[in-house]
Amino acid sequence: MRILLAEDDELLGSGLRAGLAQNGFQVDWVRDGVAAERELATGAYQAMVLDLGLPRQDGMDVLRSARARRVTTPVLVLTARDAVPARIAGLDAGADDYLVKPVDLHELAARLRALVRRAHGQSETRLAAGAVVLDPAAHQVLREGQPVELSNREYDLLHALLLNAGRVLSREQLEQRLYQWGSEINSNAVEVHIYHLRRKLGTALIETVRGVGYRIARDPA
Repeated sequence: MRILLAEDDELLGSGLRAGLAQNGFQVDWVRDGVAAERELATGAYQAMVLDLGLPRQDGMDVLRSARARRVTTPVLVLTARDAVPARIAGLDAGADDYLVKPVDLHELAARLRALVRRAHGQSETRLAAGAVVLDPAAHQVLREGQPVELSNREYDLLHALLLNAGRVLSREQLEQRLYQWGSEINSNAVEVHIYHLRRKLGTALIETVRGVGYRIARDPA
């Protein structure tokens, strides 16, 4: 799951990035509001963690601008502004959740998972297709009740497809979800991950839609 982190404090930002990575997130980190607005507009992220006190452009302005441009990426505001009016202002500006520093990393990860579920219309904490179950909180995949070992890329690809069950995701969309800035991407990387997922979880799980991309059926047989 690819997350955008906007935080100007080097120590805190480094800690948040490391902690979220340990909880299974791919994290791209920006340190000012201009970069945050630019990256959020790409649509490459499943959620954003936004500090309000950013240099160059205030986080509240980043949020208002994104919502005015109909950017729907879930945004969790993480800030030292703990007064009730500040929280109300952030939520009214379009934030989906609001946490005050300091924050527990496990709570932050859980809230991000909940935001992503709601954004995709998912109410269950675990995602399932046939005999395959993915548990984001445990970062675990089961097939017929038995754990299946997946690489981080395979796990992220399966998670993206299950979140969008019934929808076709193109190779470019999947690459956006799988790779951070500066990552070198082989031309057939997604196809290789799909091959390994089918070998481990069954060939019928992921459907190829020729010329378009891949999908998992919403109600597989």
